[in-house]
Amino acid sequence: METHRFETATHQVDLCVVGGGMAGLIAAVSAARHGAKVLLMQDRPVLGGNASSEIRMWICGAHGADAKETGLLEEIMLANYYRNRNMKYALWDTVLYEKARYTEGITLLLNCACHEVTTDGHHIVSVKGYQSTTQTFHEVQAKYFADCSGDSVLRICGAEHRWGREARHEYNESQAPEVTDEHTMGNSILIQSREVSGEHRPFIAPQWALKFSEADLPNRYLTPTGENFWWLELGGMKNTIADAETLRDDLLKVAFGVWDLIKNHPDGRAKDWELDWIGALPGKRENIRYVGDHVLTQNEVLAGGKFEDVVAYGGWPMDDHPPAGLYFRGQPTVFHNTPSPFGIPYRSLYSKNIDNLFFAGRNISATHMAMSATRVMATCSLVGQAAGSAAALAVKYSCSPRAVAEHHVPELQQMLMDDDCFLPGLLRSIPEASRQAELSSANGDAQAVRSGFDRVFGGQDNGWWGQAGEAITYTFAAPRRLSQARLVFDSDQSDKKRMPCWIPKEGTTVQMPGMLARAFALEARDAAGIWQRIYRAEDNYERLVRVPLALETQAVRFVPQSSWGADRVHLMAFDVS
Repeated sequence: METHRFETATHQVDLCVVGGGMAGLIAAVSAARHGAKVLLMQDRPVLGGNASSEIRMWICGAHGADAKETGLLEEIMLANYYRNRNMKYALWDTVLYEKARYTEGITLLLNCACHEVTTDGHHIVSVKGYQSTTQTFHEVQAKYFADCSGDSVLRICGAEHRWGREARHEYNESQAPEVTDEHTMGNSILIQSREVSGEHRPFIAPQWALKFSEADLPNRYLTPTGENFWWLELGGMKNTIADAETLRDDLLKVAFGVWDLIKNHPDGRAKDWELDWIGALPGKRENIRYVGDHVLTQNEVLAGGKFEDVVAYGGWPMDDHPPAGLYFRGQPTVFHNTPSPFGIPYRSLYSKNIDNLFFAGRNISATHMAMSATRVMATCSLVGQAAGSAAALAVKYSCSPRAVAEHHVPELQQMLMDDDCFLPGLLRSIPEASRQAELSSANGDAQAVRSGFDRVFGGQDNGWWGQAGEAITYTFAAPRRLSQARLVFDSDQSDKKRMPCWIPKEGTTVQMPGMLARAFALEARDAAGIWQRIYRAEDNYERLVRVPLALETQAVRFVPQSSWGADRVHLMAFDVS
């Protein structure tokens, strides 16, 4: 007997990221932008995980005024607003795709499922995946690995992990169950409905769909307006990985049965609606969590997460779904309020016992109760950016993830804030050139743009407003060599920028944030005292803009020329270095 296998391609990189959901995508981009050679392995044909066109869950995050996450997530959201005004999922997929495919330093493997891990003691040496489209095995040898799969696929290396809910006494968590169990939150298949008018559009359920009455579904909304039926949830009493195929079959029976009840209800409640899309791939909420040097708990979340090694933040409530899902007759979830924001420590993002394993997403080192608040995708995105940046530092210093925690956390925090990731309780360092210069503007106080607090927050403006043609200027005591200007604009943190979960009759059209700078110039004063334009942006749609300079000057200024609709541009930060 002989065994025949397809060919194997071998890759050698600094960082292998397994899982291309929002956390994995952003981890890969962040690490690559900071100089690491990265491979991103994703088992699906599209990126985004639960946010992709295959599942269509909107990206949730911190509650409260102006608390929306920035960094790479906001960069992606703004690119989507710019390119995808009608908010189509096919275009959204390509916005995510281009971030990975066209970021220098990233090798992207789609349709490639990780199935093998090779270790040497407590060190991962390589992973192997099978790419179905090319019928090729890919072996990835790397210095570091980041498990962003959600399902913690790299746990087979021997990494310490947890499944299910901790007992109340273990971490003194008031909302935890009395006794430890292996129950989790379940999986959901989502529905997207479309608002229509005119002729009735019938719906005929498949014969295998389940039949429901309203009495079967207490405490569930049964109208088709503005929701995606996230409560179509099963599997928390089973194994959401091992039983995934059976759960998918059961969820399809449920989803078609629920829509049949709604659409064909005698009272005509859905006469102006049709089923536009139904998922074939369930979205997952919970299964396996890694154990890191720190386990984030309910009490730490409720206390605001005031960690010295804070690298990300959450602000979603502890959103704990009953394991019985749809068949639980009470409320489909219980929200336990949390501070917004609450900090998340770096020590929860790497393995306790595998010395080159990072993780990001819903599988970080947290109890079930803490994870019920950190599992939402905007929070996972921030964690992904922190993990990717930390991996780049590990590459830079040839050190372990733990050594980054011991020696390089302040540098990691400044990297993140420089990349427009807000960290509660911390201020971004201001470059020396900006600190020592005179900063002026004819139309008011300009000092906020070098405060190190680069966003509207807590009722504080923290920025400078300028009409077209007005300027904000740095003047130096003597001619100074400059290499870069860094600008951060207000991108309206009150707008969640979510993809739609239903399709209105007139379609969905979005507008760019009105106060964001659309066109602007940078000017430098030459030796003769004349202002010369050194840079101009047209149709800018980015919040964080870095401009290479390579010049010597005694003064440099920012001049807004147009916004995306507001009468003034709102500038949150302006640095030169």
